[in-house]
Amino acid sequence: METVQELIPLAREMVAQRPTGKLVKLYVLGSVLVLFGVVLGLVETVCSPFTAASRLRDEEAAVAELQAARRRQALGTRAPPEKRKQREAVPGARDPSLRAPAS
Repeated sequence: METVQELIPLAREMVAQRPTGKLVKLYVLGSVLVLFGVVLGLVETVCSPFTAASRLRDEEAAVAELQAARRRQALGTRAPPEKRKQREAVPGARDPSLRAPAS
C-alpha cells in the first residue's frame, strides 16, 4: 500500500515536468517489464508444489530403473556358470576356448 501512495506523487511530478516522449516510453517499458516479472513470480509460486512432486516422481523412477538394471546385471553374471554346467552335462560337447585353430 505504501508503494501505491508513493507512485501517485511521482506520477504527478512527472506530469508537471512535461517529460519527453522517449522518457515516457522508457517508463512504460520499465513498468511493463516489472509487471511481467511479478506475474512470472506469482505463476512460479503457484506451480512450484506441482513441479517439486513431478521431480520427486522422476527421481524415484530413475532409482527404480537403476535398481532393476543392477538386478539384471547381477543375474547376467550368474548365468554363464549355469550355461557351462549345461555344456558339461552334454556328452561330446567341447568348450570353444579349447578348440584347435582352423587351418
